[in-house]
Amino acid sequence: MAKRSAIVIGAGAAGLATAALLGREGYAVTVVERLGTIGGRAGEERIDGFRFETGPSWYLMPDAFDHFFSLFGMRTEDVLDVVDLAPAYRLFPEGHAPLDVDSGREAATELFEALEPGAGAQLGQYLDSASEAYRVAVDKFLYTTFSSLRPLVGPELRGRYAQLAAFLRVPLDTFVAERFTDTRLRQMLTYPAVFLSSHPARTPSLYHLMSHTDLVQGVKYPRGGFSAVMGALRDLAEANGARILLNTEVSAITHRGGSATGVQRLGGPPLHADVVVSAADLRFTETRLLPPALRTYDEPWFAARDPGLGTVLLMLGVEGALPQLSHHNLLFSADWDADFDAVFNGPTPQRPLQASRSIYISKPSATEPGVAPAGCENLFVLVPTPAAEDLGHGDLYHRSASAAVEAIASATLELIERRCDIPDLRSRIRVQRTLGPADFAERYHAWSGGSIGPAHTLRQSAFLRGSNRSKKLRNLYYAGATTVPGVGVPMCLISAENVIKRLRGDRSSAPLKPGTA
Repeated sequence: MAKRSAIVIGAGAAGLATAALLGREGYAVTVVERLGTIGGRAGEERIDGFRFETGPSWYLMPDAFDHFFSLFGMRTEDVLDVVDLAPAYRLFPEGHAPLDVDSGREAATELFEALEPGAGAQLGQYLDSASEAYRVAVDKFLYTTFSSLRPLVGPELRGRYAQLAAFLRVPLDTFVAERFTDTRLRQMLTYPAVFLSSHPARTPSLYHLMSHTDLVQGVKYPRGGFSAVMGALRDLAEANGARILLNTEVSAITHRGGSATGVQRLGGPPLHADVVVSAADLRFTETRLLPPALRTYDEPWFAARDPGLGTVLLMLGVEGALPQLSHHNLLFSADWDADFDAVFNGPTPQRPLQASRSIYISKPSATEPGVAPAGCENLFVLVPTPAAEDLGHGDLYHRSASAAVEAIASATLELIERRCDIPDLRSRIRVQRTLGPADFAERYHAWSGGSIGPAHTLRQSAFLRGSNRSKKLRNLYYAGATTVPGVGVPMCLISAENVIKRLRGDRSSAPLKPGTA
């Protein structure tokens, strides 16, 4: 009997993970990727001896990686060299001295108590709650397709309905403000909303579980960066028989009689398959690859939702050492409400450039010197902006950057010089490249030029985020950051597993057991 076949659209984290799992299930898998490289947003560029990454940089939720690789009878350390970061990250709170944040409850408790008497004990309760919320999320909400409500009405959750309702009703910023008064502590605990592509005032406090990932589980780094993670996923996919076609753009999902039959390639013959999984942006899939009559989610559905945040990214190759910076660095404005207003509500007199002044800087050369020539540093700077294509593109893939991106980059460099005490930074830059929201729209078909994925607001979380299966074509499935369970590389791995659960008819909320993939 011939193998059942599957086509996966997109060779990012979700696409490669899905291909590996489908191959393990016995499918003949073909992955089609419009770019000439794997990884999607998690790409890399080599310029004048510097190796820049263009996407994810925080290795959180190590248990999600461990579980995924266990499905293939492997350990994470078999395929990745993951190291702990010390400190986990450095904070630059405006008006205060820099702070190093170390992983682990004990270190975090000492830091909180030093900044606000009584906050150490309060943090202990906060982290107890965060860890329990994380456990419930993993057990009940992440590894599920929501094709059945039975896991949500079991005795464990029934006893938690009142608490869950409060977590969903109260926003994260309010939840934190009720427990801590020091601005630095509040910012430390609410900034994870950015990892969720959201605004702290619009993010349910259920997501205080994120503090379990950085303060309890700890922050790690995979040597080789997330390019190494993508390489490991590619190797798994190919080891399980997947064929990866680069420079292959899909112009339509073909169909007949209520079923997807494959994909139409731009400038090439169609590819046929028994199952199609789109790991591309959901809006692109629905509104560009399917005719109106076969769309589960149409333009009005997307228009009523939040695409999350956009970003301007700066990749900087700098001469000389930068001891002022750690591997991960967060700069927080004293008036950071204005930052979020600019990103989610539009430009203000305080933020005329429509960009946040609370930014993130990664210095991977702190941990992996090989990403820069000897005597140099490698910086990756993320500036939150609206998900707005009209902000334009950077100069990494274009001859020059748009005026808006150029202005944001210039203002950001001045900000880093001043806030991080590096007054000569601009004069030491050997390489500078930028990306803007339009680049994310052009390269990754990202909805509205968003850089992370749809915001994790209440109406875009759990089963409200949308289904990972088409309601119009019975063998079309979705994976990636724009469907359940959400944004981030760990969520993309879980989304791949949820596709397998759909195909198996598995309606449980439990992760697949190791060795059963």
